[in-house]
Amino acid sequence: MKEELAICDTCANENCFIKKHLHLEQMKQYVSKKHSFVCKKSQPFIIEGAPLQGLYFICKGKAKTVKTGINGREQIVRLTTNGDTIGFRGFGTSKRYLIGAYALEDTILCNFSNETMMDILKNVPEFTYALMLFYADELNKSENNIRKIAHMNVRERVIDLLLYIHKKFGQNNNGLIEIELSRKEIADFAGTTEEQAIRILSSLKKEDLIKTVGKRIGLLSPSKLQSEIMEHKYF
Repeated sequence: MKEELAICDTCANENCFIKKHLHLEQMKQYVSKKHSFVCKKSQPFIIEGAPLQGLYFICKGKAKTVKTGINGREQIVRLTTNGDTIGFRGFGTSKRYLIGAYALEDTILCNFSNETMMDILKNVPEFTYALMLFYADELNKSENNIRKIAHMNVRERVIDLLLYIHKKFGQNNNGLIEIELSRKEIADFAGTTEEQAIRILSSLKKEDLIKTVGKRIGLLSPSKLQSEIMEHKYF
């Protein structure tokens, strides 16, 4: 991985935990200790089960976090973009990462070591409180997703994913969602097979609910898709 200079003071990611707390004087000493680098598309930067190496913050780019399931199959559990935090599951309670993470495109990452993060948590109460609220919110989302997915059929899970990435990543001038996912990645996130995912996307396309250009997908009628899964409380 190539070293990259990412300066927190000029970072545009106002939702980043580090950026949010730069106004605190004591944060300056910790920011100087971070390590920034470029992770190439499809390259892993966290290996599931590997020793903890602190937290990662996306400066620019996109990544996926995965968890090994039944029969060793990887399932995508989260998609992340600019300003998002990665590696927090297990941090502070485990000595190893509970997830793996891969870049979905060339991505600039900022890494704060275990030692630096622990120092921040012990000495910057505002940061610690904000992180606690973040964990509570993530736990709530996870519990809601478990309940929701348990009652969804495969088509509904694929639709839910499409609405999720549409909301999170937005779309370009051509009406295509600003993230490129393979059909296998869509299947991994929706908890189905690649063949089923392809069939459902084909069906949605025939119904004029989506359009596709290569791996990119555009939603032609988000409201109709939302209404189809409304009983599950659309994310």
